[in-house]
Amino acid sequence: MNQATPTTHEALIDRIIQHVGRRLVVGLPLGLGKPNRLVNALYRRACADPGLQLEIVTALSLDLPESSHWLAGRLMDPAVERLFGRDYPRLDYVRDQRAGRVPDNIKVTEFYFQSGAALGRSIMQRHYVSSNYTHVARDLVDRGINLLLQLVAGPSDDRYSLSCNPDVTLDVVNRLRETADWPWMAVAQVHPELPFMHGDAVVNADFFDEVIDQDPQQPLFAVPRARVSLQDHAVGLHASRLQADGGTLQIGIGSLSDALVNAMIHRHRDNAAYRALVERLDAPAGGFQHLGPFEEGIYGASEMFMDGFMHLYRSGILSREVFDDLALQQRVNAGETVEQAGGGALMDGGFFLGSGEFYRFLRELDEVERPRFRMHGVGRINQLYGGSEALEIAQRRHACFINTCMMVTATGAAVSDGLSDHRVVSGVGGQYNFVAMAHAMDDGRSVLMLRATRTDDRGRTSSNIVWEYPHTTIPRHLRDLVVTEYGVAELRGKTDEECIQALVGIMDARFQDELVEQAKQAGKLDPAWRVPDRARRNTPEQLAGRFDECHSMFPEYPFGSDFTAVEQRLIPALERLKRLSSDKMALLRALLKGRPADHPEELERLGLADPASLRERLYARLVAAMLEGE
Repeated sequence: MNQATPTTHEALIDRIIQHVGRRLVVGLPLGLGKPNRLVNALYRRACADPGLQLEIVTALSLDLPESSHWLAGRLMDPAVERLFGRDYPRLDYVRDQRAGRVPDNIKVTEFYFQSGAALGRSIMQRHYVSSNYTHVARDLVDRGINLLLQLVAGPSDDRYSLSCNPDVTLDVVNRLRETADWPWMAVAQVHPELPFMHGDAVVNADFFDEVIDQDPQQPLFAVPRARVSLQDHAVGLHASRLQADGGTLQIGIGSLSDALVNAMIHRHRDNAAYRALVERLDAPAGGFQHLGPFEEGIYGASEMFMDGFMHLYRSGILSREVFDDLALQQRVNAGETVEQAGGGALMDGGFFLGSGEFYRFLRELDEVERPRFRMHGVGRINQLYGGSEALEIAQRRHACFINTCMMVTATGAAVSDGLSDHRVVSGVGGQYNFVAMAHAMDDGRSVLMLRATRTDDRGRTSSNIVWEYPHTTIPRHLRDLVVTEYGVAELRGKTDEECIQALVGIMDARFQDELVEQAKQAGKLDPAWRVPDRARRNTPEQLAGRFDECHSMFPEYPFGSDFTAVEQRLIPALERLKRLSSDKMALLRALLKGRPADHPEELERLGLADPASLRERLYARLVAAMLEGE
């Protein structure tokens, strides 16, 4: 059966069990494409029937943010309801993972987490699979997957679109058709708000065994836009110097990517001011830089398609067309003007996830523009294998594959997915794929962005450029370009000593001497080498001074916010209060300093304008002090 079918979840589950048996290995799309209510019905069936064996294999199980403190809850709970509605169908298996109560007959296996979601949760850590994104389809088939569930868009001319998630689904179905000697099913549910995306995402109805054409009553999960700090903006500004006009861009999601996109737009729209700031920063450029506006434009080839590409398109930067014909693409690359019916592609992605504004943008693309934004499997996006390497290299000329990481070791290895005791923060995803692809292209570059320092909940600051780490995500032999708020270090083809010297040049000055001493003791650095004077100025205070005259170019929410102005002031205030919570003397000073009468709007928003208890009176004073910058 492959036509759109009216059904109940329970009836569908009965048919699935009848077809594939009582051991279900269920593949769910990463991120947005999960049919939550159907997944919950299947999960509840297994919870009620211990004889049913269920394994869910997925990644990025999106869930609403939860507050661990009553005060944060007063801030966030109304905002979450405003963003997601009152009846967003949260995934039951995520709830039970957090509570540590997943039944013995059910297993949830994931290869990528929401950042930090698995910390402190043993069941999630134990069932994590470390795998390159391009190997996930293989690993799913090896685990015996026999059921796929996915939200889709359509129909259009009796065809459907995998929309937000062709990434793994295409490769899994192809592998199952080629190798599976067991019964399996692919089930789709049509979501009326998912945009009908083109490219390889468009499939015939017989791609699925069943298509459920009933509204899933599941608002698209809109990721709140993150606050961008000055530190983030500086990282993004330096990274923006590495993107060649007429080139190719890959980026992910988050505040560092927002900072990069914001800087690229300023480079394009106000080039004189952009150049003046770059000159004033006087930071290492990694041996080369691109400072001009984007006259030829860029093309997007990215595992993740997100808000940043929308902003680049609206700004006229995402405008370089590519074509699926090698001879034609080579002519275009040589500078010839060609006429092509319908125009070329501007963006090729593997999955999409972003804000509500981004989803509206995709839905509202007209019939001419939408085919220029294409979606494919990660086997095509994340690597140069499969027989079309020459075409893909021609399309991705001057590629700049930009990713974020947590730490970089002194000789250029990167830590992107886990802590020193092997607890997983997020996952490998496609990062290794893109780093390796950059090295496989003559004009490709891998760029890793990170903040030079991090500050924990207790207010302790540490360096993110470290001497060593127990494990890494990217090995040092794939080192290339590393960017912090203090500049760019070019590591490709460099000696270990040259790498250490370059990384010292972009790390926080407070931690330079310790790392230099470790390098000298290990015989990796000339005993006579000294930290350059310019690098000694790598401090937050110096950085803030250099940005002094251009704060308007680098706002905390460069592309708008999902929070009100009052909430935007409260979020960093409560973050400061959390960091201060273990310092009793600092809390006492804050209590003495805070003046609640000066902040009526903020305290009203938290229900503290008229404190009902001693606890509330104390917190009103503390919040006021944090708003005053204590």
